[in-house]
Amino acid sequence: MAKKGKAVNRRKPAPGGGRKPLMALLIVAILIAAAFFLLEHFKKPSPPPQPPAKPAVSASKHQPIPERPAPVQQKLSTAQAPAAKPHPAALPKAAGPGRLAIIIDDMGTSMQELKTLQSIGQPLTYSVIPSLAHARQVAEGAHAAGAEVMVHMPMEPEGYPKQKMESVGVLVAMDDAEIAGRIKSYFATVPHAVGANNHMGSRFTQDPAKMKVVLQILKEKGLFFVDSKTSPASVGYREAKALGMRCAARQVFLDNVQDESAIGKQLAQAAAIARKKGAAIAICHPHPATMRALKLYMPELAKSGITFVHASELTN
Repeated sequence: MAKKGKAVNRRKPAPGGGRKPLMALLIVAILIAAAFFLLEHFKKPSPPPQPPAKPAVSASKHQPIPERPAPVQQKLSTAQAPAAKPHPAALPKAAGPGRLAIIIDDMGTSMQELKTLQSIGQPLTYSVIPSLAHARQVAEGAHAAGAEVMVHMPMEPEGYPKQKMESVGVLVAMDDAEIAGRIKSYFATVPHAVGANNHMGSRFTQDPAKMKVVLQILKEKGLFFVDSKTSPASVGYREAKALGMRCAARQVFLDNVQDESAIGKQLAQAAAIARKKGAAIAICHPHPATMRALKLYMPELAKSGITFVHASELTN
């Protein structure tokens, strides 16, 4: 009888068993590739934000003044303002005689503004808002230094009361007696004033009857009037002429754009008008950029033949 051999246990491989390691490797490779793609995508820097374009400076003869409310104490003091850098292209190489008066509106916030402007060493006219904290001190300091002082009269703007105005300002709705009383009160806090111009007033200066009330008081006090031309429809200059009082109108506004180079170009425009017509009046404010620009460019204009004078010298 034949011997039985030991049975051999032979297992058949499971269907598809050899493909599992390959599939696992493929999935790992795909995950690694995806990770590298996402890493590279998020490493790309986003494009830098584009700075807003600066508004163009109007070259019109009587561009309206943006009606800004009374200034508050500036966070950046004048002493902390960085030194002006030259802008060679700001002033064209022009020469010739001409008289130019620069009125600094909105004075009365601080004595530091006055000291900085006085350091320029050229004649300036300071127009002081009666309700500001240092109005009397600034007016007295300017007068003591031989400068000319004006009253910057707060007047109703278009859009009032949404457009804010000083509480001491005059409104079209007021009767003549109230308007007269308020105008007279301004001289209590702005001593030594020899003239006046309107602060804001795009609405008020369009009313002939109300302007006559204001101008009659100025005439009685022997003061001149400068129409700031905050509205092209202002009748201030016309009514002042009709009353036979000394008056003038602003030709150029210097600091719609608070940038030294832009202010320099406006100064050059004012100088060009002064050379052509013999005289011109420009208005600006004691912004840090404006004061730096005046200190930089006024001496250059003086060397080129421009004579800086007080506003009263250009009234007739």
